[in-house]
Amino acid sequence: MKAKSLLRLGALAVLWGSGFLFIKEALGGLSPFQIVFGRMLSGAVAMLALTVATKRKLPTDRRIWMHLAVMAIITNIAPYFLFAWAELRVTSGLAGVLNATTPLFTLLAALASGTERHAPSRLAGLLVGLLGVVILAAPWSTPQRSTLSGILAALVASACYALGYVYARRFLTSRGVPAVVLSTGQMLAGTVLLAVVAPVIGRSPVHLTATVLAAVLALGVAGTGASYVLNYQLIADEGPTAASMATYLIPVVAVILGAFVLAEPVTWNLALGAITILTGVALSEGRLPRLRSRHIEQTANS
Repeated sequence: MKAKSLLRLGALAVLWGSGFLFIKEALGGLSPFQIVFGRMLSGAVAMLALTVATKRKLPTDRRIWMHLAVMAIITNIAPYFLFAWAELRVTSGLAGVLNATTPLFTLLAALASGTERHAPSRLAGLLVGLLGVVILAAPWSTPQRSTLSGILAALVASACYALGYVYARRFLTSRGVPAVVLSTGQMLAGTVLLAVVAPVIGRSPVHLTATVLAAVLALGVAGTGASYVLNYQLIADEGPTAASMATYLIPVVAVILGAFVLAEPVTWNLALGAITILTGVALSEGRLPRLRSRHIEQTANS
């Protein structure tokens, strides 16, 4: 991988991995819903500016906008809210580690729909990933209900991202619309939906400090606009496989930032659970060298 690509990969991991720190900081003055609204609004502005700068036009087909609205609910509103709600109950580092289960949920959805083969290594990866989640939950220590509910919320949020990949592949990516336009339309659709319900469910008291405002802007502008540019440039230069390596770096960044900035404890089961989940992801994606070569041999012989 080129030096510039390595820098982009590192920057992308920092932008996405730091999002869990920013959520925790934003919770100091906003409710989970208010965080989602601010994140979507600032992200929509950033993406719209990017669309204008690249001289793209928004879709005119109503069916595309309908699918974009669904995507906004599945991959923006729901997971953003669930992660914020979860971080009222768990550490930002733990939330970041649980986010790494998204590829496992994506594989599970693909296996269920029949678009992926039931290869032994993939099934083993799912089981290893599940073991990692059990280690994180630490049922032997009788964890509090609030902690378990936070873990469950983060897992559902990760599953939402996985469902979004399946939905986008089925209804959006084959329409020939540029990815930047789809992303902008999705953020705009989500912002409009939230604006409609905000007067009803977004009326909690707001304590808007400089830290809270900076956290929300970072989530929306940096975590959406800047990371979008880095991600697609990385895909263009090195391919999607190399770009997906950010999956393995995000939980590391989240745990490190949580420990150093928020003084969150790094327990043995957090470290072991993270390693186990990432091993499961690598196993399910065929990234382990021996398993990959065996998989290639099986494919060649079939």
